[in-house]
Amino acid sequence: MADLEPPIDTEKLNDKILCYAQTIYRLNGVWEGPDPLTPIIPLFFVQISLAILITRLVMFALKITRQPPFVAEIISGILLGPSALGQIVKYRRQLFPNYNFHVIETMAHVALVFYGFLVGLQMDIKSVLRIGIKARNVAVIGIIIPFVMGAILFFSLYRDEDARGFIFYGGALTVTGFSVLAKILDKQKILQTDIGKMAMSSAVINDIGAWFILALGYVVTGSTTNIHWAVICTIAYALFCVFYLRRAIGWIIRKLPEGQGYSEFFVCSILGGMAISGVITDALGTHPIIGAFLFGLSVPNQMLQAAILDKLDDFVMGFLMPTFFVVCGLRTNFRAMGSIYEIVGYIILFVSAKILSTFAATFFSDMSIKEALAVGILSNTKSLMALIIIEAGQAQQILNTQLYSLMVTGILVMTVIVTPITMLYHPSQELVPHKRRTIQKAKVEEELRVLACIHAAHDIPSVINLLGSSNSTSAAPITVFALQVVELVGRASSMLEVHTSGKRGSRSLGHEEAQTRQIIAAFDNYELRSDGVMVQVLTARCALSTMDEDICNIAKDKRAAFIILPFHKQRSLAGEMEDVNPEIRAVNESVLANAPCSVGILIDRGLSETSDYAKNIVVLYFGGPDDREALAYALRMVDRPDTRLTVVKFIPGEGATDIDPMEFAEESHVNVHIDKESEKLLDEEFLNRFKISTANDKSVKYIELLLNDVEEAVNAIKLMDQHNYDLYIVGKGRGIVSPLTAGLVDWCDCPELGAIGDLLVTSEFDSTFSVLVMQQYVKPIGDGSVNSYGSMSERIGLGMDMDMDMQRADSEAGDVFSSFRRRPEHMPRV
Repeated sequence: MADLEPPIDTEKLNDKILCYAQTIYRLNGVWEGPDPLTPIIPLFFVQISLAILITRLVMFALKITRQPPFVAEIISGILLGPSALGQIVKYRRQLFPNYNFHVIETMAHVALVFYGFLVGLQMDIKSVLRIGIKARNVAVIGIIIPFVMGAILFFSLYRDEDARGFIFYGGALTVTGFSVLAKILDKQKILQTDIGKMAMSSAVINDIGAWFILALGYVVTGSTTNIHWAVICTIAYALFCVFYLRRAIGWIIRKLPEGQGYSEFFVCSILGGMAISGVITDALGTHPIIGAFLFGLSVPNQMLQAAILDKLDDFVMGFLMPTFFVVCGLRTNFRAMGSIYEIVGYIILFVSAKILSTFAATFFSDMSIKEALAVGILSNTKSLMALIIIEAGQAQQILNTQLYSLMVTGILVMTVIVTPITMLYHPSQELVPHKRRTIQKAKVEEELRVLACIHAAHDIPSVINLLGSSNSTSAAPITVFALQVVELVGRASSMLEVHTSGKRGSRSLGHEEAQTRQIIAAFDNYELRSDGVMVQVLTARCALSTMDEDICNIAKDKRAAFIILPFHKQRSLAGEMEDVNPEIRAVNESVLANAPCSVGILIDRGLSETSDYAKNIVVLYFGGPDDREALAYALRMVDRPDTRLTVVKFIPGEGATDIDPMEFAEESHVNVHIDKESEKLLDEEFLNRFKISTANDKSVKYIELLLNDVEEAVNAIKLMDQHNYDLYIVGKGRGIVSPLTAGLVDWCDCPELGAIGDLLVTSEFDSTFSVLVMQQYVKPIGDGSVNSYGSMSERIGLGMDMDMDMQRADSEAGDVFSSFRRRPEHMPRV
């Protein structure tokens, strides 16, 4: 009789009653019978193992094509179904018999319930309200037009099926996979481009719209006489979850002891609540996946979300979800789709739906045709949500095998073509070139654009203190981009959020929201009490591994000339510098290595607690591009009537031992092109111009110290504590070959601060002050190293005719000296 077993009939799997032996597992091994795969549990384990194996093999095969894992998962399901391996009779009878289909289908829907819960945990509904109008228009039109086109295509294929199937067909075309698109754009390094941001922002709204369409589809197809009650009750339960359940869970979390994490009992209770929520929505007429999704949205605490994700994500996505792709593959049959010409024609129409919608959006938004085409192609990226919608229609017996298989093929093709097209896309350069990448080159009459990074609330006072010291005026304005950098504790995709000042929100705020509100209030206050200041507060949510890349990309996008980074240590009550977040140190080091502009690391040793801004500033000058940048920034601070600036130049004496520049560069691992003579000429020119421009300024004092060794330099710096300086500004010291600093390099606890910055942070000082360690941006050259500030022709000119070069420099407005009165007087050596 086994030879007469019929092949899998996907048309009748949902309504045919199959008789089989109710054997869950074998009691006495293979000794009781010849077929070890007859029982349900062993067969299911073999099926899921085979699905995982095939998926991994397909992923490995597609690795060179850079396709997202979603593509490999669809292909693996199809390979296991009747379109490929399922045509082998022995394989089909042995591994995927008809009687076992309901088992694997049940496990697939269990996987979907957990998946819906995880998606709800990671989804931020509030981010939709902060999406720009242009992206919002693209998203809304990207839902309406594809849905209408999907409905039209459904009725063009409609025979004797249920007419309600247009909801699932149209819904599948509206989906833009946010998570899948993020992976594609990140691999192609175009996530931070305008096109990438537009596509990602619209995908957020598309994701929410897809869940609404899925719920509507379940409601409409689940009942014919009580649809109105199903709709009303589902909406009421969703509102209950948003306004009451979320607050109740938040209240319970606040009652838990702090610092003890979340117990297994509490996490399991959350999962039990998810299951009950699924039962409720199923009873209301939708599906348990909707209830699990709503319950996930109701979990307000980010740390709890992370704890649940860490426990569930790998198990659900790695073990359970392959069963869903197997079910999708078993339902797909290419032979039932029709002729190849019809298939190609319909797939072209599927692809054109999103592109036509973005073209339509150009009538409502300021977007070019080229941008619309790019966003439309990216929006064709599908995700698991599209498969869930189309599978729901098939499971509800609304879509036949032809309609289902055709849409699955379209979802696969639409996602596959996105990656090769993005590989051909090369984003154009900025319309406004990013030229002012350093403070030294910035024109005084132009705005100084500063990116100030904030990791926690304790960083706010010191950063605002430094910005307040920068002396902004209407003639020399400062634009500050206050960037709150938040580490993603879950596995959601990165997101950049722009905040609006003065916006009121909910009274019950989470930790991150309360901190954001505090940052906005602090910088609003700074903007109001300052002249010539414009502030924009942003929040970047990103993984720790990509935090430095996001900071650099935002600095480049905002055309910043200066990045302020908080130090990873903070002054304790006892006066010692203690680690606050050691992981920030690696982020700062990576930003220093890859920044598109100058960078300053700010260390607060108590100044922000005693003063609003620095009034007594000192620059320790040893030479080199970083020290020139430090002095250039200090010069912006001296126009305040109560501010004093002291510049101390350290000069090696006759007894100092000369240092080989190349040996120093090799030992300190500094990848900077060192030209000792050129750097010396540049330093002399810069200091001469500084002396002339500040000759009659009583608030500026210049001192030269002639020292013989490192010990004398260290003692001189420690003695400066007697002068009660508020702010020490020093260069990091790349390219410095002074014998007064070379000996300190090997003893640095924090090499990212340089020798002098590390000395100021780790040494014992009685006074309270801040330290700013500056690194000037230098343009990369072909061999991977970097060149110091100034071209070779400028260096030669300096050496040939210093006086002529000085006159030419004084005539230019594009430097930090143009705001000072010039006097042909030379300051005496002190």
